Amino acid sequence: MDNMNPKSIIVIFGATGDLAKRKLFPSLYRLYEKGHLNEQFAVVGVARRPLSADEFRNYVRDSVETAFHQKLADGRFTSHFYYHPFDVTEAESYQRLKSLLEQLDGTYKTEGNRIFYLAMAPEFFGTVTSRLQSEGLTETHGFKRLVIEKPFGHDLASAEKLNDEIRRVFSEREIYRIDHYLGKEMVQNIEVIRFSNAIFEPLWNNRFIANIQITSSETLGVEDRGRYYDHSGALRDMVQNHMLQMVALLAMEPPIKLTTDDIRHEKVKVLRALRPIAHDEVDRYFVRGQYGRGVIHGKNVPAYREEPNVDPDSNTETFVAGKLLIDNFRWAGVPFYIRTGKRMAEKSTKIVVQFKDVPMNLYYRTNETIAPNLLVIHIQPDEGITLHLNGKKTGESTTITAPFQLDYCNNCIDGINTPEAYEKLLYDCMRGDATNFTHWDEVAASWQFVDPISEVWANTKASDFPNYAAGSMGPAAADELLKKDGFHWWPIEHPRS
Repeated sequence: MDNMNPKSIIVIFGATGDLAKRKLFPSLYRLYEKGHLNEQFAVVGVARRPLSADEFRNYVRDSVETAFHQKLADGRFTSHFYYHPFDVTEAESYQRLKSLLEQLDGTYKTEGNRIFYLAMAPEFFGTVTSRLQSEGLTETHGFKRLVIEKPFGHDLASAEKLNDEIRRVFSEREIYRIDHYLGKEMVQNIEVIRFSNAIFEPLWNNRFIANIQITSSETLGVEDRGRYYDHSGALRDMVQNHMLQMVALLAMEPPIKLTTDDIRHEKVKVLRALRPIAHDEVDRYFVRGQYGRGVIHGKNVPAYREEPNVDPDSNTETFVAGKLLIDNFRWAGVPFYIRTGKRMAEKSTKIVVQFKDVPMNLYYRTNETIAPNLLVIHIQPDEGITLHLNGKKTGESTTITAPFQLDYCNNCIDGINTPEAYEKLLYDCMRGDATNFTHWDEVAASWQFVDPISEVWANTKASDFPNYAAGSMGPAAADELLKKDGFHWWPIEHPRS
């Protein structure tokens, strides 16, 4: 098979849902437009809603035109889309789907290659995968792959149960667990920045790094996800997956080769080296918050407990800050601070690597402290890196220093063409490259770390909720977490265009 122009039939379960409409259809269009998809592909939308093929194609067209603010010139792209009304529990639905796939194999010469994308509630994963097998849809002379979205369980026990169900049908190598952060340009750049620059890798350890901070802040509230979010919270929604994945990439040892297995192996070693947090230590290492009323972009917004489908006495956290320690030779003693929250001052995901101060500060004066060197990796909305250095203050004597910045902005010049995370991940899946998908060992190790924290929070009522105003950067306790170690959160700064 041509690895650059893969051929396959993609079956999207939940094709009328929000994810398919906002992310999957536009991403497939970009791949088609760039020539990464040739004419040998088809997409079968599966959902309960009774739609004709033409109605579904109009739905896909609308999704693409809305995403890119342009009209599609013709129906070449949408002609590859088909629709199958479906009941996940009915054998007959699967039989009809099987017949359609066999027919499309002949039409598009896809050689029996199948990708089953479950863009639906996780409670259906087990049912769908077992029926795919029992009704013969996985018996194909091409490849078969399963793509699943988070949440992958709500704790280790439920994740293990879910994994056991899908592993009866698909092997680990055939399972692609999506973490869309791993598709982001600058998250993928972490490895390149570290392992291809001689000025960073020798310093990437506890001798030279004081701390590493990872912030992922949103201005949005829970929007229409109140029912789901109130049973999840920021710890499960963000920390267990996205935040810990970034920690693993920042802390991993150089892999032997840049292969899927070697990279995953090093990430798993980091997650296993995370210092476990006992129930009675949670308050020392982690802070939870919930937003109250406030002002975002000049507009008054409600408190979390006033959002639709949220319990008015909710104990669910919308903010988490934590101090992580990695007990291995490279990172012993270096705190990794993470924070993530909703309704914060601005939308931004960034990593700040703070280097230790020079051993003897020759330029220290009673009224001046030298700013530390920082490497800032901007992940979204801007993509780039900023290096904070010190130099002589212009026009002053040589003993007066001033910080300055070296900026590289990845998407300032041509941001419209920066590939979307889902675009890259879909293409990787079609080509059989699982490097930027989450292995089961990573999922299990993440839940193992997070479970004691969520157990304590579930069994302890937060007496101070809401404890941060919408439009702020979180509760004061998150600042105290760093202050007691002699550090502070670095403000959000963006690379200049």
